[in-house]
Amino acid sequence: MTSANLLGPDPTRLPERAAAQAALDAGTDPAEVAAEHPDFSEAWAALGENALADGQVVAAYAYARTGYHRGLDQLRRAGWKGHGPVPWDHRPNQGFLRALAVLAKAAERIGETEEYERCSTFLTDSDPAAAHLLEK
Repeated sequence: MTSANLLGPDPTRLPERAAAQAALDAGTDPAEVAAEHPDFSEAWAALGENALADGQVVAAYAYARTGYHRGLDQLRRAGWKGHGPVPWDHRPNQGFLRALAVLAKAAERIGETEEYERCSTFLTDSDPAAAHLLEK
């Protein structure tokens, strides 16, 4: 008989991306940051959030989907097995979680109900603290 970890998998924490993060934090246009660092989910999330705020739902969906998929790739490289916590309080995870939230919002606005529900559940399962992103 084997013993399972009753607490579930360890949280996944993406690696720091100092140069990309510094550029975004300094106010560099997220499009420039995404072009320079195309796998940096936070730049794609920012582009999606901006597009959503401007009423450009399809563009927001596309930006968010890019950030989401780039983040999934990084999560897998960091040892994530398709489930388990992705803590919001770890700054490098926030880009992925923000992209996931924008993807959920944009999906809902274009009538992709199943995707909205899947993304909302994924966000809450990743870190319940991140679910507040859907309320904004």
